[in-house]
Amino acid sequence: MNFTRALTILAVSSIVAGPVLAQERIVPSSQTQLRLSYAPIVQHVQPAVVNVYAAKAVKNRNPLLDDPVFRRFFGVPGQQREQVQRSLGSGVLVDSSGLVVTNNHVIEGADQVKVSLSDKREFEAELVLKDSRTDLAVLRLKGAHEKFPTLDFANSDQLQVGDVVLAIGNPFGVGQTVTHGIVSALARTQVGITDYQFFIQTDAAINPGNSGGALVDMTGKLVGINTAIFSRSGGSQGIGFAIPANMVRVVVASAKSGGKDVKRPWLGARLQAVTPEIAETLGLPRPTGALVVNVAPNSPAAKAGMKVSDLIVSIEGQPIDDPNGFDYRFATRPLGGAAEVDVRRQNTVIKLKVPLEVAPDTGRDEIVLKARSPFQGARVANISPALADELRLDSGTEGVVVTALADNALAANVGFQKGDIIVAVNGKKISKTGDLERITSEPSRLWRITVMRGGQQLSVTLGG
Repeated sequence: MNFTRALTILAVSSIVAGPVLAQERIVPSSQTQLRLSYAPIVQHVQPAVVNVYAAKAVKNRNPLLDDPVFRRFFGVPGQQREQVQRSLGSGVLVDSSGLVVTNNHVIEGADQVKVSLSDKREFEAELVLKDSRTDLAVLRLKGAHEKFPTLDFANSDQLQVGDVVLAIGNPFGVGQTVTHGIVSALARTQVGITDYQFFIQTDAAINPGNSGGALVDMTGKLVGINTAIFSRSGGSQGIGFAIPANMVRVVVASAKSGGKDVKRPWLGARLQAVTPEIAETLGLPRPTGALVVNVAPNSPAAKAGMKVSDLIVSIEGQPIDDPNGFDYRFATRPLGGAAEVDVRRQNTVIKLKVPLEVAPDTGRDEIVLKARSPFQGARVANISPALADELRLDSGTEGVVVTALADNALAANVGFQKGDIIVAVNGKKISKTGDLERITSEPSRLWRITVMRGGQQLSVTLGG
């Protein structure tokens, strides 16, 4: 069974404020100790956990309206019925002024968002920042003139497998619910949910509606955001995944600073997982680390002296098992200064100082193509280093890329996808968005299109 397809997106939220002392771990020595209650922790945490309700109005369009014969004889109805799609999730108050963190998939595309507190009061909420790369979003309560209860953030790097955790959210809309379990695993990287694959796995029961709720440790601090489950039935089967609080901290810090986007360090190099065959070639006892296969000119990696075939083995003293692990560790470093990265080069470990700076994002020139063509409704942009990093393209990639597709757009129906790089149209090379806009404005009976998708070149001919 395909693991990724079996995932059901849900969530529980959490955030990290700063390093704290690890909780004391004590094994129960008697039946009396086993009967101890989690109630004090729950009473402390519950006021800061909220329910999030999102609504989106969509037109219930009749497919017959796309039939020219139908339109000729019956015309186009002036009024099309609207249908309201609703989603339910949870969230956590992370600032006393009324900032709430939740999952991006809970509020994605919503026209209206409401937040219900544990004391049953409701507030309308506005979107402050969303980050699809981590599936996180930050909301602000409207009309709030008080100080709200919040939770302290744990250092998720201090979690250990076997630690007891509580999940608090609103599963199936039944109301605020608490479940408990343990940390089943750390640094799960083969989940396939967000760009940053580095999840806490827990067996605390998580179900639809928990998205954005709190995963807390035994000190009552937030350690992660439960964001998905592995399930064959759609309900909890004891395998849930949480975004570590240290990643959430980065997103919340960007929201507090007034940013509309999350600013992260940029490496400027493409990394590859080490297979058993590569490990044997390199003389490694086991496949581990992140292999450098490309370094962009003038990137932080190039400035640090990183080279193709270097094997990244650690960052700031933390071992790296694969590229996903490095991406997470690097992305959670604060901007400014440098990160110490250990690389293995020809059987020698070398320490490199990689500058922690954002990727340049000049000359993007993002536009929506409106002329009648196979590209109608596609949003395209010139590829900047920042956009290449965002879309997980090779460092140094140039050209025009599809960044978004409008709902029911002709471009989406034709089969274009986010991340497609437009190479040529009707025999003409596409270097800038202006090139594509000009060519699509010219009527044509046939469209000969060449795109790059996932490193492969595809060519197709479409009727006008």
